[in-house]
Parts: sequence; structure tokens; C-alpha cells
Amino acid sequence: MRRRTALLATATVTATVLATATGCAAEDTASAAASNGTTPVTLALDWTPNTNHTGIYVAQQLGWFKDAGIDLKIVPFGSTAPETLIANHKADFGISYQEGVTTARAAGQDITSVYAVTQKTNVTVSVRADRDDIDSPKDLDGKTYAGFGAPYEKPLLQQVIRNDGGQGDFRNVTLNTSAYAALYAGKADFAMPMPTWEGLEAELSGKPLKNFPLSDYGFPAVYSTLIASSDQFLTKHPALAKKFLAAVAKGYEYAATNPDQAADLLIKANKSVLTNPELVKKSERLLAKEYYRAADGSVGGQSKERWQKFADFEFRAGLLADANGKKLTKAPDASEFFTTDYLPEN
Repeated sequence: MRRRTALLATATVTATVLATATGCAAEDTASAAASNGTTPVTLALDWTPNTNHTGIYVAQQLGWFKDAGIDLKIVPFGSTAPETLIANHKADFGISYQEGVTTARAAGQDITSVYAVTQKTNVTVSVRADRDDIDSPKDLDGKTYAGFGAPYEKPLLQQVIRNDGGQGDFRNVTLNTSAYAALYAGKADFAMPMPTWEGLEAELSGKPLKNFPLSDYGFPAVYSTLIASSDQFLTKHPALAKKFLAAVAKGYEYAATNPDQAADLLIKANKSVLTNPELVKKSERLLAKEYYRAADGSVGGQSKERWQKFADFEFRAGLLADANGKKLTKAPDASEFFTTDYLPEN
């Protein structure tokens, strides 16, 4: 599962291209009733279907969106990023991540996080398990990092390495393969894979990884996978948004409680893509055990503290710019980047 780590510039994408990508505008789908009496709602994926999306497919397979009066249209991942579709009001919801929303929202784009799929940071710094010369991040000085070309990767890794007593000096190459494949092919010394997918792929292939969780080295926790919408959609359709997120939350509650059954439903909906049931089930079990639920057992919630800490990091690293491309001169108020107002009450 390769993570999408770079946003497309929404200002340069025309409405024609966006409409082609989704087939119809979000404001049209949300206001028009389908022939069966349900209301169409679009959700754009960030990559091919995988276990980060399980709760959505569970709710769809078990008819919970239909029960809520929603005809969910899942938009496959394409050349246009979900953040772009959402901000231009060509998708009602989309799968995103904290850095994506932070960058877009700081630039004045209409995107808001409404549901945190993963409550624990679902990315880690990893090396081959047989690298006895690398015991912690400080040992990564002078090594080669296999990345995805996102601006935040270098300052994030520098902070982690320096927090461990290193200098934060390393070489960078851009991945054209999976993280663990790059490591074992000798193309790089370390990478930042998802432990709930690539880490398990490596384990199942007999090539395990050694992981250094970001939070163990002073980096703030982030929402690695979330669901976003736009203020325009939420303002126009608050009741519909609440019904949608109630079904989503029910789907992830089910996945957190019944990981094997949830994995079966995910595979059933995506047989041509998910061809390794063992990987899917191991991933689902790990997500259910450690990632879907917060410490209090809840799903979907978000905190201002977590959003602000990451926004402050991005600001200090000079990664945030306004709509004109000028770097921000002060850290943004990250309370505007998310909302929990549309989540079902516990």
C-alpha cells in the first residue's frame, strides 16, 4: 500500500477535468434523490481499496448506507487527489491524511477533516531487521532514505534523528517500488512504510523490518488516515453528513470488533484487488487491535491538540503557504482544520 504524500495544486485544475474525474459535481449528487429514494453521496479513495477503507466497505456491504437513505458512490483513485476533488466540490467526502488537509487548509482550500480512521500514527521509520548496525534513528545519519517526494518527509525525519542524538544528515531517493522491497534490494537503508500493510507484507515474505515508531522519538502523533469533506457540503447538508458518518462509524466499530468478518466483507467487495487474504486479515486484526480505537475505546474522534502540534511542526519547517504560494508568517489555528460536530453521539 503506497501512501499518497503529495497534493496536486487545486488552483490549476479546471472544473472540466474535475467533473470528468468524478462524473458529476458533489453539489448535484447531494441534492438529487435517486430513483430508489436514496440520496447519492460521493467518496473519493486515496489509493486502491485496502484495510484503511474497511469500515466504509463494511457499511456498504451490510446495507447501512442504504438504511440511512444514502446511495454511496465510491470514486476510484485516479490522477486527481481526493483533496483536490473535495476542495473543488466535486466529491462530497474523500480519504485523506493530516498533512494533506493541513497543507490544503492553510492555503485557503475548502477542506475539513470529519473522521479519523486511525487513532494511532500508522507510519513508522523502518530498516531491514538484519541491520545490526542500526539500533535507533541516530544511526541513520549518513544513510539513504527511500521516500515519496513529499516536502514534510525530510524535516520529520531530521527531527526524529536529532531527538535521538543524531545530526539529521542523510541522503534521499524517491521510491518507485514498495518500501520494504527498496530496503531489501539495497536501494536504501531506511523508509517510512505503514506497519499495518507494508510491514506485514515484509513479514509474510520472510523479510521482516525493524521499526522505530515516530512517537518514541518525540514526534507528535498524527492522523495517518482520515475522512475529509468541505465546509460547503457540511453547511448545505448537515443532516446528510451526520447520517453518512453514523454509517461510517458503525462500519469501523464492526471492523474493530469483528476483524476477520470485516476483512471478508472488504475482500468480497474488491476481489480483483485484494488477492492475498492472509495479508488482509493480518492487517485487519492489527488495525482492530491498535489503530481504529482511541484510548477511551471510541472511533472517529479528533483533538485540537494533535492538529495544532502538527500544524506548528509544518509551520516551523516552512512547509505552509497561503493561496498565493507565500510562506505563512505565523502558525495557523488548526482548530479550523477539523470538526467533530457531525459524528454520532456516543
